[in-house]
Amino acid sequence: MKALKGRWIKFRLMSGKNIGWAMTGSFCTLKSFLPVMKSLTEKNNVVPIFSFSVASSNNRFTKAEEFFREVNDITHNKPIITIEDAEPIGPKKLLDILIVAPCTGNTLAKLNHAITDTPVLMAIKAHLRNDRPVLVALSTNDALSSNAVNLGGLIYKKNIYFVPVFQDDATNKTRSLTADIDLIIPATELALRGIQIQPIIKGA
Repeated sequence: MKALKGRWIKFRLMSGKNIGWAMTGSFCTLKSFLPVMKSLTEKNNVVPIFSFSVASSNNRFTKAEEFFREVNDITHNKPIITIEDAEPIGPKKLLDILIVAPCTGNTLAKLNHAITDTPVLMAIKAHLRNDRPVLVALSTNDALSSNAVNLGGLIYKKNIYFVPVFQDDATNKTRSLTADIDLIIPATELALRGIQIQPIIKGA
């Protein structure tokens, strides 16, 4: 493994893959994923997909139009922002793997209960029909409370894989879990081989 600039690492970077990157409304973490996304574009085609909230929300962390343009500049693909545009991912078999990063608790819960009401959830549903991997990078304050049942419900479902998570603030947010961005690339490589990276829950 070769160390790269920043905290994260390159893990035998895959090439020639069509990689979906779905982003949901954990606004405080959105920009932290962009360096990894940029790295994957070196040798792969990355297709961004935004939830409705990411596509439309202006907040203290991101402005919708600016973030759309930034991701478009990185990937050279316009983000998918409608359910209708996400649906062909399935029948056209557009992706080899779909990364959901960040994945909010809201998206996690809907995914576990087969609810399809955003472009991200439609992309996941469409992609899974092809028996191909979905990699979830969780970011939610209720992972160890209300959403624990959904985490448990998805963790052994076929073709669902998780980026390892840790308690990002065990003192002040005792039920919060967030994915380790350092491990997205190795988790992607292993998920493409049908392997769940371990451990799923990192020590404090």
